[in-house]
Amino acid sequence: MEPDQTMSNSLDRRIALLIDAENVSHTKVVAMLAELSKYGTANIRRAYGDWASSGLKGWKTKLHEFAIRPIQQFSYSTGKNATDIALVIDAMELLYTQKLDAFCIASSDADFTPLIMQLKANGHEVYGFGERKTPEPFINACTTFLFLDSLDDAVSCDAGDKSSAKVANASKVKGKRIPKKPAKAGAIPPEALAAPLSQDTTLVTILRGAVEASAHDDGWAAMSAAGSAVKRQAPIDPRNYGVKNFPGLFEATGLFEIFKAESGQSYVADKRNTDRLPRPDR
Repeated sequence: MEPDQTMSNSLDRRIALLIDAENVSHTKVVAMLAELSKYGTANIRRAYGDWASSGLKGWKTKLHEFAIRPIQQFSYSTGKNATDIALVIDAMELLYTQKLDAFCIASSDADFTPLIMQLKANGHEVYGFGERKTPEPFINACTTFLFLDSLDDAVSCDAGDKSSAKVANASKVKGKRIPKKPAKAGAIPPEALAAPLSQDTTLVTILRGAVEASAHDDGWAAMSAAGSAVKRQAPIDPRNYGVKNFPGLFEATGLFEIFKAESGQSYVADKRNTDRLPRPDR
């Protein structure tokens, strides 16, 4: 996720973080909260699951450490996910009883897609966190979505969690981080992982559309404006492509010209636009 300037200036925004603990690893709590801090404050923090289950054992210390309220939900019927229903009920109650600015749904379950659409229809932004297996309907419904493995593993690892540390160390070779495996909504499909970003037609179309929508008469668009235009089209996060930010994403495709002014402002132009000026006229 990469907040635009307006969002960055509204850090007093109130966010409800609702976690499907049965579908999200406890090792990512720190990184999720750090990410949400860019958008506001997670005043409401709840995690849903059957806390008598051994599968949620790792979550228990996190609940106390980060003031996350556990919501107990028993599985009344085999094969039925009562946890999902409990999360949805709470989300709708919060929607109508609390003055919130946004919601964050942490899960990889497509069943939450109608909930996200309803929250957005009521004027709320919805941020999503999930694994690579997250279905596209869930991803595309969110205002913005970030794969959990795109978050900084070093941040989310416990100091004494050797297994997590191994994962973090395995993602680095000679001090360089290996790009994460992108997938879903506008990211590189698995069968095209070896191909350059320029061959991801969906991504290229979105990036070019963003530049065209933001460009001035000189053919150049402010990078910040182009990035915001990308986010309005799809929940794309550059880190899902192995780069840190939108300048890196535009540059990685090889299809755009990047210019950095002395003021520090970056601009981007489509190389296909032969009518563009050599440099931004501003």
